[in-house]
Amino acid sequence: MNHLNLNLTWFIIVGVLFTGYVILDGFDLGVGALHLFSKGDHERRLMINSIGPVWDGNEVWLVTGGGATFAAFPEIYASVFSGFYLAFMLLLLSLIFRAVAIEFRSKFKAKWARQFWDISFSISSISSALLIGVSIGNIIWGVEFSKQKILSMSFLDLVNPYSLSTGILTLALFMMHGSIYLVLKNEGELQKKARRWFHYSMVFFSLSFIFVSVITLLYIPHINEHFKENVIWLLLPFTGILAIANIPREIYHGREFGAFLSSCFAIAALTSLVGIGLFPEIIHCSNNPKWTMDIYNSSSSQKTLAIMLNIALIGVPLVLAYTSCIYYVFRGKVKITKDSY
Repeated sequence: MNHLNLNLTWFIIVGVLFTGYVILDGFDLGVGALHLFSKGDHERRLMINSIGPVWDGNEVWLVTGGGATFAAFPEIYASVFSGFYLAFMLLLLSLIFRAVAIEFRSKFKAKWARQFWDISFSISSISSALLIGVSIGNIIWGVEFSKQKILSMSFLDLVNPYSLSTGILTLALFMMHGSIYLVLKNEGELQKKARRWFHYSMVFFSLSFIFVSVITLLYIPHINEHFKENVIWLLLPFTGILAIANIPREIYHGREFGAFLSSCFAIAALTSLVGIGLFPEIIHCSNNPKWTMDIYNSSSSQKTLAIMLNIALIGVPLVLAYTSCIYYVFRGKVKITKDSY
């Protein structure tokens, strides 16, 4: 394999892994954000059991995405994970606390204890979604770092107006995605509520999406260059918008699975837009574009990329097979049993 193919291949693999995480754990976090809008212990148990069999498996995609970044682009991994250290630690704590809340809630009978874990589950889900969006926003906007590729921004610098807007957009997207999943997995009164939550979250997402899109087009020129140079790439945002527009149509006609697939496609289109807009860059240097880290100057050696590609050709299909198996086994509507959360 030549130089271009290996670097480009790994750029795509890393993108696919993180896209898979956003799609799969996105509805988990969305369900968590919506959790406190339900009433009564039975409804909240149904919501938790909607994601109960799959939430931990969904996070495998985050781990594999991080591992792939470390293997293929170690300098980017080192710079980002050190520069975003506090943000990533807060994200890690939120994900851990969310897991603890899911597992501990069913272990207590006292009402106050369950309320505590319910609140913990929602807050940790919301904070996780926001932090993921803030991180993505900074990658799109660009960060300051030295010639030695050491990020010179503090945590407060990372929480800027643009990254906050992408954080809110991510939360809105996950809430919409999660509400669709609840409609798909439940029936009765909770399904009716989830349909109402979908309409509110759809409006929330649409307004956030329009705002962030306008700001990105106006103030981040480097993200738009590829779309200006090759108009064929404009098909991607066009099909993404069509997928978003198709979601309420599918919900209206009672085709929840179609709505969920459209939501998944819309998320994949959005992450692809970011990838295409950045390519070949991964981390844009805002203080000196010459120091920008891309898939060529921050990658592992060609031999390492080749060896890791052989491993990925074995590992990625296994992850796909595992995920497919879990979703097939736990298909259908949620029922509360003695073994439920």
